[in-house]
Amino acid sequence: MTPLAREIQRTLLAALPDPEAAPRPELAAYARLLRDYPERGGKMLRGRLVVLTARAYGDDTAALEVAAALELFQNWVLIHDDIEDDSDERRGRPALHRLVPMPLALNAGDALHAAMWRLLAEAGARRKVLLEFADLVETTASGQHLDLSWTLEGRFDLTPDDYLEMVRRKAAYYTAVAPLRLGALAAGRMPDPVFASAGLELGVAFQIVDDVLNLEGDPEAYGKEAAGDLWEGKRTLILLDWLADAEPDERARAEALLRKPRAEKDPAEVAWLHERLIASGAVARARERARRMAEPALAELEQAFAALPGQDAAREALDLLAALVWRER
Repeated sequence: MTPLAREIQRTLLAALPDPEAAPRPELAAYARLLRDYPERGGKMLRGRLVVLTARAYGDDTAALEVAAALELFQNWVLIHDDIEDDSDERRGRPALHRLVPMPLALNAGDALHAAMWRLLAEAGARRKVLLEFADLVETTASGQHLDLSWTLEGRFDLTPDDYLEMVRRKAAYYTAVAPLRLGALAAGRMPDPVFASAGLELGVAFQIVDDVLNLEGDPEAYGKEAAGDLWEGKRTLILLDWLADAEPDERARAEALLRKPRAEKDPAEVAWLHERLIASGAVARARERARRMAEPALAELEQAFAALPGQDAAREALDLLAALVWRER
């Protein structure tokens, strides 16, 4: 973890209840649940991007609390997402709802959501920052609705454009657009419009790479279950690409598997589909698509950052943005 990431983590944890100060054992357990995901570490990419963007604009005095609030957002959303997707792992350990009863994990996510708003309020966040957080929550929720509804309804009549729309909402906005915009707003400046346009492209590329790593990455380094997207029945770009050209019998076999709840999936069938996706070239094509999206987006963002006064921070921010896509975990 970088020094800036540690500073963001300290600010985040300081906003949460201290288990040692709890008046009774149940509330000490509650406080530990709130700290579980944040204490697992992570790269704090989004929070660091907030601070570095603010520094590039020349004023990071209000950025640390905004960055910590964004990481709180990430953590409560992940708790809820893991429950909704019935995920097994998060950051190399069992998902929170695998460690404690699901209602307690859900409640911990709700509490982190409240802590996010409290941290912003107590830091005196500007109105535009608060509105950006509201947009962030609403946009992410709408994308999650698309993702969940397709799985719950057993939908396979989807196109790559459907996937891209879902990912722009669910992942791309909070991964790239919001951190860039929040960094500018924390510095008291209006965000460059390119943060939204190029940021969405880069955020989508990030998610495509995430889908790739889910199938061909090292699970220990990746921090999530290998082929978890198949166990969860996710409609990824990789899957849609393969389904479009699959033989009718293989398509029917895959759809039957993906419609089943996790507990009813046969590991041998999951392994079969995993192998088919890799062998078909769909995974390699997805990685190439991510590259084609990321390169022009990074070039546009580099041009935008070149006009800002804090060039050392601008360079760091651009390196961090590139790392979102050119990664192996």
